[in-house]
Amino acid sequence: MTGNVLTFRELLDYTRGEAEHWHRWLASQPAAVLDLPAGTGRTATVRGLIHHIIVVERRYVDRLRGEPVTAYEDLPQDSLDTLFTAFAEARARLDAWLASASEADLARRLEFQTISAGTLQASARKIVAHLLLHGVRHWAQLATVLRQHGHSTDWMHDILMSDALE
Repeated sequence: MTGNVLTFRELLDYTRGEAEHWHRWLASQPAAVLDLPAGTGRTATVRGLIHHIIVVERRYVDRLRGEPVTAYEDLPQDSLDTLFTAFAEARARLDAWLASASEADLARRLEFQTISAGTLQASARKIVAHLLLHGVRHWAQLATVLRQHGHSTDWMHDILMSDALE
């Protein structure tokens, strides 16, 4: 790498590592942790917030790949393993798309319908940045919610303390 550049690959590595930490940690907690309150609407519980993080990522990957967009309710949230399997599948599809994406592919503008913000337009590059940062933002929200309920995680979440970028 040359210059002052943070790549999508580096952010993918960091966010993948974070998700793997979350999966292991959540699997070691009592099942009731998934039903703790976390917000409102679709994200009213910890489970709902995790589902939101993963289904949004999947839907944006669908758009990038020009595939039918997964309906929000079509991604099951019955088990932790189901959710994180869906995350791994979305990431594998994103990795494959990015591995072959040209600058023209990244600059391509897409128009799409969102659930909460209506019809939007954005470049593929902006969509990739959004889906990565959307997850970072909500995982941080989840860490805060869990601390408020007395469930602190056992790792440092900051990119500085991760294995990414080294």
